[in-house]
Amino acid sequence: MRLKVSKSKNSASFYVTKTIYVDKKEKTITVEKLGTEASLREKLNGKDPYEWAKAYVEELNQKENEDSRQVLVKRQQSKRITKDKQQSFNGGYLFIQALYHQLQIDEICKDISSRYKFTYNLDSILSRLLYGRILFPSSKLNTLKLSKHLLEAPDFDLQHVYRSLEVIAKESDFIQSSLYKNSLCLSKRNDKILYYDCTNYFFEIEKEDGLKQYGPSKEHRPNPIVEMGLFMDGDGIPLAFNIHSGNTNEQQTLQPLEKQIIKDFSLSKFVVCTDAGLSSIANRKFNNIKERSFITTQSLKKLKTHLKDWALSSDGWHLIGIPQIFNLDDIAASDDLKYQYKNATFYKERWIHENGLEQRLIISFYPVSKKLARMIISASSLKPM
Repeated sequence: MRLKVSKSKNSASFYVTKTIYVDKKEKTITVEKLGTEASLREKLNGKDPYEWAKAYVEELNQKENEDSRQVLVKRQQSKRITKDKQQSFNGGYLFIQALYHQLQIDEICKDISSRYKFTYNLDSILSRLLYGRILFPSSKLNTLKLSKHLLEAPDFDLQHVYRSLEVIAKESDFIQSSLYKNSLCLSKRNDKILYYDCTNYFFEIEKEDGLKQYGPSKEHRPNPIVEMGLFMDGDGIPLAFNIHSGNTNEQQTLQPLEKQIIKDFSLSKFVVCTDAGLSSIANRKFNNIKERSFITTQSLKKLKTHLKDWALSSDGWHLIGIPQIFNLDDIAASDDLKYQYKNATFYKERWIHENGLEQRLIISFYPVSKKLARMIISASSLKPM
């Protein structure tokens, strides 16, 4: 960098300039405008602007040279590496650690620790469990072993991990509500649409114990299971979860967790989306009050006869954005129409009032799905040679 003084008839201006190369061609750019001679004399209390500017540019060059200097680390080829001493560390978790602190999970751990008398570091344990679940999912024992390869070694033992799990389970509701509030500081949550579903986890045991009970397994395994219900927001980011015994009817799990979200998360206006297995009349009515609504799937087989006849009728179908009413039989009878609407999605809708609940029933039909269903049925009916 160098000093440039641009003089005119009545004044002089001071600039810091630098020569750079763009496409192998020299180009001079202005790094900083220092001011005019008059303004500098006033600012420097009578000091010579020229001398001050030269010293300032020299200082900038010195700092630039220091920042770009090479640092050499000396190594001895003949020096032996100490046996059983860790020489390399995993630092990739630092990206996750940044998010961990942005969500203020460390502060949540401090709040929980202040209400208990344990002496282990809950923040250190929970952070390592989270890093391990993301980077190397494994058992608690293996997570502790692998955590020793991180840049910051864990300061707890395996017994502390197991003891902390009980505290984390007790404070689960507090952790979830605090995480939701902290996440709002990072980005806007799409919490006007909520998705809810259940899954279960099996255990390689034969006797029931606590929450581990026999129930309908998703994997059809003859083992005791534990059930988990999960709410996600409209962007698919987890919002809240609950744990139930394996013999709990999943339809009974929605309302308690939803009441908790309304209370702890201060949410009151949203649409709950579920599959047919969770769309009981009680759950629909619960989400049809105040500012809540629901969207769910409906089995055609469970519709009343007159509604089933209406749903399966070939007449009265619509396409979005087209005022025309379609008859599927007419489309099926014309090769041109079949080709024209082969990827279209037809629908029909009506309002129904049943069991004290008014609902908007929407039926959709996708010609490609009909063709696919016929192929599956045809393939399943083939006998092996």
